[in-house]
Amino acid sequence: MAKNFYVKDAVVVSKEEIQKKGGVVVLSLEEYRKLLEQARLAARQAAPTYYLTGKEAEEVDELFREGMEEYKAGKTTKIKSLSDLD
Repeated sequence: MAKNFYVKDAVVVSKEEIQKKGGVVVLSLEEYRKLLEQARLAARQAAPTYYLTGKEAEEVDELFREGMEEYKAGKTTKIKSLSDLD
């Protein structure tokens, strides 16, 4: 049986709130920071970054400018999925 301890500073979370949120995790600040850094690294590696130079960069810049002109002129269409392009 658990002993009763006197706690000067306590954090109280209602059972309903825990159930609503799906649980609670308690970590040391050090462990939380490690997990946060791992998540940031994973996010950076998920989508590679490409840097274009020269002619390739100019071609992409031109495509962007043309797209923005079409958007401002109202010549674009909103879609929810690429299958909507058919």
